[in-house]
Amino acid sequence: MVAGEAYFRKLVEGKRLSPADRVVSILLLLCSIPYAGIMRLRSLLYGCGILPSKRLPRPVISVGNIVVGGTGKTPMTIWIADYLMRRGKRVAVLTRGYGGRLEGQVAVVADGSRRLLEPADAGDEPCLLAAQLPGLIVVMGSDRYAAGCLAMERFNPDIFILDDGFQHLKLRRDLDILLMDGKNPTGNGRMFPAGLLREPLSALRRAQLVLFTRSDGVDPDGIVLPEGVERCHARHQLTGFSTGRSAELRPFSDLKGLRGLAFAGIADPDGFFTTLEAAGVTLVATLAFPDHSSYGDEECAALARLKRSSRADFLVTTAKDAVKLASASAGEFPFHVARLDMAFYDAGPLTAALDKLL
Repeated sequence: MVAGEAYFRKLVEGKRLSPADRVVSILLLLCSIPYAGIMRLRSLLYGCGILPSKRLPRPVISVGNIVVGGTGKTPMTIWIADYLMRRGKRVAVLTRGYGGRLEGQVAVVADGSRRLLEPADAGDEPCLLAAQLPGLIVVMGSDRYAAGCLAMERFNPDIFILDDGFQHLKLRRDLDILLMDGKNPTGNGRMFPAGLLREPLSALRRAQLVLFTRSDGVDPDGIVLPEGVERCHARHQLTGFSTGRSAELRPFSDLKGLRGLAFAGIADPDGFFTTLEAAGVTLVATLAFPDHSSYGDEECAALARLKRSSRADFLVTTAKDAVKLASASAGEFPFHVARLDMAFYDAGPLTAALDKLL
């Protein structure tokens, strides 16, 4: 992580306790008060119709969260898209395209038969969606309604998935799925920038279904869902790894006796490293990059140096990072890609909601 991001994380987690840190925390808390008011007012204005929202001519499923950082939105979007596609539906994902050169523009990332844009143009998550699910349509744009209109004009999908859409109230949705981390659902419980909450918890009323990820099968302490909001519980599960461009999934037992270097540029790299070790992978070094890291020469050189100094036998990373490293396959930089899937404790409420839309 870059220094600023790491400092912010430690601050909101209460790991920075010097007098100067306390002053910064107080200033951030003061800033969070008007921010919370603005978010409440914004939600109210959309709910009353004062701020306009638009509807696409096909059902829209929103997958999002209420905190800054990762809760597993991309694996969840992939799971839902796969579920719908297996039922013969033509699915289009509408995504922002964060971190790419074309961010803000409306563009087709994948047309259902091939990927048209690279991660440098569209960002890592849209390209990961296209790579994981052949046949999926992916359209990017900060204006998701305009992106949906382009998808309708060119591909006529049966259903849309709005990726990271809980706060994107400009587009109406038929099913709002909110993801919350079962281990740490609200961070420190404070609004951004004093904490990780994007919105007050009163926003839970907008959801039809809350999915607790990284869960042990029960609701986390302190979270009471509004009446009528359904719930599911799931955990992230590493199911194996592939190597380079190969699609063959191999068991982690194939790495037994070898020394690994794990790296990731995601919202929660430490969680990825911990999950790898829980799967039986021996790690002698780890390296965390900023979320959506572009992996240029500097990052690759840092990995090469750490691999030499740690005497690691292999490198392993996430699928999200791998889409940006697909061309890095020479010399000392071959890498394994860990496969992360959603494993449900109780998928019934989710599948029932999806089937109702169909």
